[in-house]
Amino acid sequence: MFGWAITFLIIALIAAVLGFGGIAGTAVGIAKIIAVVAIVLFIASLIFGRGRSRI
Repeated sequence: MFGWAITFLIIALIAAVLGFGGIAGTAVGIAKIIAVVAIVLFIASLIFGRGRSRI
């Protein structure tokens, strides 16, 4: 999932260099959302993974 966030950041950088401000802003927004979702899912997997008992 972080791969998608990095992809959108690269798209945003290229669009910003070429002068497409609207596309760059949208790509950065999408990258932020994907990064936050990835972090939340990672933390949830850590919390719920520890809840399982080791047999």
